[in-house]
Amino acid sequence: MTQYAILIYEDPALYETMPPEGWGAVVDAHSTFIKQVSELGGSMAGGGALAPVTTATTIKGGAVTDGPFLESKETFGGYYVVEARDLDHAVEIGKLCPAPGGGVEVRPLVDPATSPF
Repeated sequence: MTQYAILIYEDPALYETMPPEGWGAVVDAHSTFIKQVSELGGSMAGGGALAPVTTATTIKGGAVTDGPFLESKETFGGYYVVEARDLDHAVEIGKLCPAPGGGVEVRPLVDPATSPF
């Protein structure tokens, strides 16, 4: 099995105005997603949620600035690392990942032992 990152990008404004019960529904949706990964024959290898983009510190060319470097509507808010048979399997899993304020990107992880990169 190969490892794939499922990168979650969403509009942070969705969470700024979300009532507490809405956050509970998001947490429940992610719990369901974790169960679905194994039901589809994949496995969860890790993951995490990121603090709001306003807490970011950006380093570019040695210069350090508070906040995100780029302004964008959707920001990187969290990720999962899953093990899947192939890209099609990873995409099938990724389609189930909750991202009510945006979408997800599925990308294979590089195996340093076999990668030319």
